Amino acid sequence: MNSSASDARSYVSPLRAEQTALTQHRIIEAGYVLFIERGYGATTMAEIAKTAQVSTQTVYNTFGSKAALLKRIYDVRLVGDDLPIPLAKRPHVVAMYADPDAARFLQAYARLGVELMERLGPLLVAVTAGAGAGDADLVAHLRTIDGERLVGATMVARRANELGALRSELSVERAADIVWTLNSVEVWELLTGRRGWSTADYEGWLGNSLCSGILAEPM
Repeated sequence: MNSSASDARSYVSPLRAEQTALTQHRIIEAGYVLFIERGYGATTMAEIAKTAQVSTQTVYNTFGSKAALLKRIYDVRLVGDDLPIPLAKRPHVVAMYADPDAARFLQAYARLGVELMERLGPLLVAVTAGAGAGDADLVAHLRTIDGERLVGATMVARRANELGALRSELSVERAADIVWTLNSVEVWELLTGRRGWSTADYEGWLGNSLCSGILAEPM
């Protein structure tokens, strides 16, 4: 193999990777907008492709199915980018769990919850509505993300317990259920969507509710 052919490939590969990433980004953004505006069931892969300015086959080749695209949209919106770093490994989340003060930890968790709802709330509202209407893809998706949320809520409850701050009458499992419920899209939608609460009001309420819900009274 001559060096010129090898050099050509070394230049082409990064370009192709960048083009692939840009295509994925356009499809993800198109799907996000259309799923919210039209609903998951009413949105076709062809419409997503048209909005993303790619072929329908490209959408299928990239994500495989509409359900897989929805999960990818959720995962990207969850962390805020498409880097392969789980939310729990993000520096601000690691720092949050390192705080030895349980109340500060829960207030930081409330801020994180608000950030996630700002990125994911509208999509989750659409998903929840579609699941309630019986869409099989959305029922399965909601079951998956509810399970993921429960894992996160359990981590929060365990951290409060590790810090010796959990209410004595609460098990970690019951405390996780409380966190899971308070930090849900249903509660977020009720307060910010239906009652018109500001983001600051919601964050303050969520932080205080988490503290009063699972932490022991200070001695």
